[in-house]
Amino acid sequence: MIDSITDDMAGYLINDTGVSVIEALDVIYNSQLYEKLTDLETGLYYQSPSYCYEYLKHELKFGKVV
Repeated sequence: MIDSITDDMAGYLINDTGVSVIEALDVIYNSQLYEKLTDLETGLYYQSPSYCYEYLKHELKFGKVV
């Protein structure tokens, strides 16, 4: 489930910014969002990839997850 969300978010990031697959995955895996996504207590992994991507965009713009 988390892998699927990560893959979809990487696709969104590639489409939005033009980065490579490797760069997109690097951004995601090194984000605060990914830490929260893999923390089962947050329940974030139950959300849609587009929902999670909105948090990633916020983190990239403001430097932190809401």
